[in-house]
Amino acid sequence: MINVTSHTVELINDDFGILSGDRFEFFLNLDIPEDDELFSEKGVHVKVIYLVEENEQKIVKYDLFETESGDYLDFELEDEELAVLEAYCKEHLPEDE
Repeated sequence: MINVTSHTVELINDDFGILSGDRFEFFLNLDIPEDDELFSEKGVHVKVIYLVEENEQKIVKYDLFETESGDYLDFELEDEELAVLEAYCKEHLPEDE
């Protein structure tokens, strides 16, 4: 199972007011077991777009990258892994934006 070791988060500005709710951009550094196909000795991080609306909070998009090189990793996370990321994002939302 993956673990999040650190993160940064920023509110995405919607200058035109096109999108409903707030969207946050999370960069999550991951600790991945060596026996996982996603493992890389160069590290792995994920960019997550997280939506916060009145009745809904969820991941709307994510992309995986090799940390050292910045190369995009073409993998899909399993449901359990996505649940870990979603819970982490929900728990670490900025208090007042």
